Amino acid sequence: MRSRLGVVLAAWAAGACALQASPRLLPMAALVMLGALTMLALAWRADGWRGALLVALAAFVLGAAYASWRAEVRLADALDPAWEGAVVVVTGVIDELPAASERGTRFAFAVESVIPAAARVPTRLSLAWFPGIDDDDDAGVVPLLRAGERWRLRVRLKRPHGTVNPGGFDLEAWLLQRDLRATGYVVRAADNDRLADFAGRPRDVVQRAREAIRERLLRDLGGARYAGVVVALAIGEQRAITEAQWVVFNRTGVGHLVSISGLHVTVFASLAGALAYALARRSVRLTAAVPARKLALGVGVACAAAYTLLAGAEIPAVRTFAMLAIAAIGLWSGRSGTAGIVWLWALAGVLAWDPWAPLTPGFWLSYGAVALLLYAAAGRLGAEPAAAWHGRIIAAVREGTHAQWVVTVGLAPLTLALFAQTSLVAPLANAVAIPVVTLGVVPLALLAIVVPSPWLPIASHAVLVPLMSCLEWLARAPEAAWQQHAPAGWAVVVGIAGVLWLLAPRGVPGRALATLWLLPLVFARSPPLPADAFRLTVLDVGQGLAAVIETREHTLVYDAGPGFNEVADAGGRIVVPFLRAVGRPRADAIVISHQDLDHAGGALSLMRAVPFVSLVSSLAPDHPIVTHAAATHDTVRCRAGQGWTWDGVRFTILHPTRDEYDDPRATTNDRSCVLRIDAVGGSALLVGDIEALSEARLVRKWRAALPADVLVVPHHGSRTSSSLPFVRAVAPSWAIVTSGYRNRFGHPKPDVVARYTGRGATVLRTDRAGAITMTFAAGAPLAVSEARVERARYWHEATGD
Repeated sequence: MRSRLGVVLAAWAAGACALQASPRLLPMAALVMLGALTMLALAWRADGWRGALLVALAAFVLGAAYASWRAEVRLADALDPAWEGAVVVVTGVIDELPAASERGTRFAFAVESVIPAAARVPTRLSLAWFPGIDDDDDAGVVPLLRAGERWRLRVRLKRPHGTVNPGGFDLEAWLLQRDLRATGYVVRAADNDRLADFAGRPRDVVQRAREAIRERLLRDLGGARYAGVVVALAIGEQRAITEAQWVVFNRTGVGHLVSISGLHVTVFASLAGALAYALARRSVRLTAAVPARKLALGVGVACAAAYTLLAGAEIPAVRTFAMLAIAAIGLWSGRSGTAGIVWLWALAGVLAWDPWAPLTPGFWLSYGAVALLLYAAAGRLGAEPAAAWHGRIIAAVREGTHAQWVVTVGLAPLTLALFAQTSLVAPLANAVAIPVVTLGVVPLALLAIVVPSPWLPIASHAVLVPLMSCLEWLARAPEAAWQQHAPAGWAVVVGIAGVLWLLAPRGVPGRALATLWLLPLVFARSPPLPADAFRLTVLDVGQGLAAVIETREHTLVYDAGPGFNEVADAGGRIVVPFLRAVGRPRADAIVISHQDLDHAGGALSLMRAVPFVSLVSSLAPDHPIVTHAAATHDTVRCRAGQGWTWDGVRFTILHPTRDEYDDPRATTNDRSCVLRIDAVGGSALLVGDIEALSEARLVRKWRAALPADVLVVPHHGSRTSSSLPFVRAVAPSWAIVTSGYRNRFGHPKPDVVARYTGRGATVLRTDRAGAITMTFAAGAPLAVSEARVERARYWHEATGD
């Protein structure tokens, strides 16, 4: 029966995970669950492989139906579309640690009541409080917000909506997993009021404790360079870690240590259990009632639970707590199972608690690493323990090296699938980082939680500094990380099979041949574009523009999208992951049409992350983007008449002219670089934010060069652009609008859209379609794909007319 139980747990977990890749939910999930339970009960005692297959099938359906039912319940807690954009008054509690920055404060808000009562508002919101968010009041100051406070706020809300791009972050999935069913901002009003300093819910106690620890650690560390890392290692709060530090962690493969990993929870529980065991052995009365080992086990699990809550209950910590708790229950009851069964129970338990856990990379990496270690150890015979101390050290080093090899090689298919890169220096970096973090940084940081001494966080930071210097040195090596295209799903499956073969116990035949199964991860990719063809991808960056043009051997990036906040922008969060996902790790040219932040806000991040040959822009020579590029790259100011040919595809700059840079009437929008692309299979025109003045000049000077199959609509569909003579001159078959969902400008304007559709153009919008990809090839019709169709998931917001 134990083997049958393992089949049930594994199949149930597989069904729950599979649903998260589905474009739709199971119909009547509750009835499907009932049917699957009935089938499971009938098949449980069936003999042979047929019985096992029926049990696995029933468990798989049961897992998928359970996840579907949970999703139905969560998605039903939604903002009524009729109340999008309307101002409502909500009363509730700040539900998590607020994240304050120069641009304002973001926080989760648990709603208790709504005015008007007819408004249907979700129970949890993601809110932002900006200084002077309203046009008529730019002097407002955001008050200090604390977890657990009860507030009455006037807010303007919208349904969850994020950008959808190949290789990009799925905001809607992130919001769903965290049960944040609407987003919005606080409208400045006199009746925004703090009703209570502390609401007193159990959750508030935990969050206020986390907040107090965070504030104390940051205060004790002052402006220390790695203060955010120490806080993350203590309580799992990672928002103070800088983007540059994340790059170091990712390139060296030690990102798992920065979160509250299973190793940290295990160390904390082990220390607590050891202390409880030492104290219990001193009490005869206590040990007569409860054996000291069982008591220590219970204390260790209880401390692991408390620390998991304090650390924000992230997936790796919850996984470790679940495994410790299940093992403890087995030992207490005298029915301890194998490590594999404990792992499966922990897997099923986490998925029952959070069916959306598979949407996070941490889920796959955490459970994958433990599964690999269990698998690799299954067929190994333990050596006799060495008597001498130096022999024990050598054995420990040997075991640690083997474990690091197993995890690094074993997780390579997953890291390539999740991040389109894997660290080549990870074994060396982890060999140094794991003992330093586990035995030095973390114990001091944990001790600082319970002992309010400023010297403990300072000592923890002091231990961290030389480690970070080492990691930064490793990360600077060009070969630190292998970056490539995101492998196809079948290649990942084949690669995992190859890894399992490679890590099989000695004696399994053909292990050397297993490396051949890893080759599809690197070499299996979509066919290259033919000569004289090109692919245009207009990325979904919200209210802004970023596009990538690919020819057979060359890549051009046109604009880099907006900046989102102090540490994130579209260049680093959308353009760079897209380039990696499609296997274009470098750019031959970056074109920044003009200086507006919705087009140039991501340029610096893009240039820091992606090797490029030249920068072409309308920016002034002293602009920070130009000065950054000019230090090591060619920089060119775009002027009408410039052009080049790549792989049979012609690129031509049509605007601006030399004189237009000096024209006092021209705005920065009017100086946008206008790029025309021509190939045998069709043409495209990218015009930035040009307005009516520049459009008239283009019609007058370049009328013959304006007709194009595809036009990226100027200025996001604003009435300042898309003048009728210009639309007539271009006469596009396709018009692509790059606008943000429910943007405050109302782009695209309905009359502008009508201007294009009235001329026979098909209008596509990135806020509704996600990233839009068009392939121009000779002898083939224009191939058009939309990311929200190609990568549809059940949680994606429907945004059609």
